[in-house]
Amino acid sequence: MPTVVLIGTLDTKGTEYAFLRQRLREHGCEVVLVDAGVLGEPQTVPDVTREAVARAAGVELAELVARADRGYAIATMARGATAVVQELFQAGRLHAILALGGSGGSAIATAAMRALPIGVPKLMVSTLASGDTRPYVGASDIAMLYPVVDIAGINRISERILTNAAAAIAGMAQAYETYQPTVPSKPLVAATMFGVTTPCVTEARQELEARGYEVLVFHATGTGGQAMEGLVKGGFLAGVLDITTTELADELVGGVLSAGPERLEAAGAAGIPQVVSLGALDMVNFGPRDTVPERFRQRRLYQHNPTVTLMRTTPEECAELGKIIAQKLNAARGPVAVFIPLRGFSAIDVEGKPFYDPEADRALIEALKANLAPHVEVHEWDTDINDPAFARAMAARLDELIRAQATERTLSPAPEGETS
Repeated sequence: MPTVVLIGTLDTKGTEYAFLRQRLREHGCEVVLVDAGVLGEPQTVPDVTREAVARAAGVELAELVARADRGYAIATMARGATAVVQELFQAGRLHAILALGGSGGSAIATAAMRALPIGVPKLMVSTLASGDTRPYVGASDIAMLYPVVDIAGINRISERILTNAAAAIAGMAQAYETYQPTVPSKPLVAATMFGVTTPCVTEARQELEARGYEVLVFHATGTGGQAMEGLVKGGFLAGVLDITTTELADELVGGVLSAGPERLEAAGAAGIPQVVSLGALDMVNFGPRDTVPERFRQRRLYQHNPTVTLMRTTPEECAELGKIIAQKLNAARGPVAVFIPLRGFSAIDVEGKPFYDPEADRALIEALKANLAPHVEVHEWDTDINDPAFARAMAARLDELIRAQATERTLSPAPEGETS
């Protein structure tokens, strides 16, 4: 019988959680109800008390009540709920997780959800679901459902929405508990792609698949890079083909598709092989043209489509990107190869296209090479990034690095006192 964990503030949403618990039991699920409230008395009896949740965060509930700081309380209970949820998962008492709430409840519950592995069913019924959900979903596989009305009692609308939510998570929990993979087990590798690097990634993916790998492609839109690096940290990947490092440009210049300052660091920290290129570093991303910040309005802009405006990176920005990439790759604990396309970093950074700028590209390449440590391989190709031979060469080198590392681990003697 699958177990669904419910997590929420039972001082304000106890009636709704009692309703959900009953619906889930009717679907044949066991339920663990976690109380993450702070102030009022619980409206229904939880399985994990608020005192236990606060204590899991290293704080006594009385301290939160006395401090009377809502922001601090939410952050603390989010930490505690995360610890509780992880413990339940490790104990085999979590096959899915469901929560409902407004901004505070969503912040607490989704923090716990994001800490669970990819594939564990996660459903958040939230009044914030019709707006910007990135702060709640992040790079995780959280499903969000808009309740239409506020979560304030059981009425004709909320009853239908919550009944649907219970049915959905019960079905997912049952599927998760009985899941058997149908895809043959192959080594997993990740690749990063943008529309302007699609021909390259497609060719490389096909080459890797022919060599026996399963390739996961991530759209380099900020959350795509974060999701990929989350899988690296989770130990899922044998290697990374980081063709499209464009998110670094958005982080440096201030575009809308940054993956954060730690992008391009996870594979190196994990010590897994990575082949890296300079895909789409000729551009910074913004929304519709009228959303481009005023300070950039006189720059070289290109309307990719009605909702995406691209801005060409300058030689100065490109030089800084070269230094940043070198610094990150120098710190890698595993094998690294950098492939440099000398004739353009994207489909629109070639002769005759809007972002063709040999000076800017040269600034990036020179800064990168000048700052790379000797142990980082450098492969320069007199072609643009979407050349099929360039793509196949990157795929082949990643395959070689993965196989060499696997052989080295097989042949290396176990540390003293251990057996292999």
